[in-house]
Amino acid sequence: MTVISIPADSLFGIDNLPYGVFSTADEGRRVGVRVGDSVVDLAKALGDPEAAVFAQPTLNPFMAQGRDRWVAARAQITELVSGEIDEESVFAVDDVTMHLPITVADYVDFYASENHATNLGKLLRPGSAPLMPNWKHLPVGYHGRSSTVVVSGTDIVRPCGQRKAPTAAAPTFGPSVRLDIEAEMGFIVGVGSSMGSSITTDQFAEHCFGAVVLNDWSARDIQAWEYVPLGPNLGKSFATSISPWVVPLQALEAARIDTPVQDPTPLPYLRGEEKWGLDIDLEVEWNGDVVSRPPYGQMYWSPAQMLAHITVNGAAVSTGDLLGSGTVSGARKDQWGAFIELTWNGAEPVVVDGEPRMFIEDGDEISISATAPGSGGGRIGFGEVRARVLPAAGGTQPPGHARA
Repeated sequence: MTVISIPADSLFGIDNLPYGVFSTADEGRRVGVRVGDSVVDLAKALGDPEAAVFAQPTLNPFMAQGRDRWVAARAQITELVSGEIDEESVFAVDDVTMHLPITVADYVDFYASENHATNLGKLLRPGSAPLMPNWKHLPVGYHGRSSTVVVSGTDIVRPCGQRKAPTAAAPTFGPSVRLDIEAEMGFIVGVGSSMGSSITTDQFAEHCFGAVVLNDWSARDIQAWEYVPLGPNLGKSFATSISPWVVPLQALEAARIDTPVQDPTPLPYLRGEEKWGLDIDLEVEWNGDVVSRPPYGQMYWSPAQMLAHITVNGAAVSTGDLLGSGTVSGARKDQWGAFIELTWNGAEPVVVDGEPRMFIEDGDEISISATAPGSGGGRIGFGEVRARVLPAAGGTQPPGHARA
């Protein structure tokens, strides 16, 4: 037997207990929980018939059991890791391989930051109102590709597609030369809904299992040419990265805050008694240099409103559905969560590795992490979502575009 040591400043204390899917050198994928610098194999450690769900290679079977089961399991796990535990069920976090924690059923990405939407409006529609007329009436979103959601550590191949320079007579085809990131949070549906029904904002906790850090990779040149009139497609669909640890919604109680004032008042289906703004701080590193610290607490639309909106027409949601928040951007430049904002569409380069940069180059590594207040008075962590960019398949990055 052993006792798990939890450093006093750990972001993975008893008030966090995020779930993930891991493997070891001699055993395949199963569900674990992170405690300090250790990973606990839940099926082995709990050892009861109900724990068999944790022997699965994805969190989906456990999430589908519903909120009562989530609450009961969290209490059982808290008691387990607070005392002596079978040492054969405990692994050092550096000795395990982390995998995609869920089977992604569906993926919708939103555009919930007023600061980000305003900045992009100024960049892409100069001379016009930055926000479109619908923006403050509903959470704007687009439907992504669940098959291209990958876990942190997965390399991202530079996408190819059509792009057309403003002065060009016709489009050309090739690797994106304006590859970007979007620092986001992702929310995972645990319990779905049936077609023809809807979920209210106050039912959010009955359906949402937890949250991850998310990077919505974006090829801005491909996106700019294709997105009128139907919106993003190839400029977004090539990859979305998420962190391996899913912080359960119960761990975020101390982080719950009001959203910014919503004016005009949203329609009734977007209103509720529960507050689901979240005091989460993100940090973006570009090749090891911290370039931005976006505050999720400034997001205009809450994840509860996002879930209510996508089901209000009767659309079903499923266990494993992933909702991206959209780029998290604050009011200041050092809080902007996409490089198109930070560099003002390439006009104002940022310094990375001591050199001025505009967009992502081959070989660059991007890391996004997040923390939130914990119930114990300290901070809890989501871990990070990290990836390196590889050259486009069959070719290299065109020179002179990503670097100032």
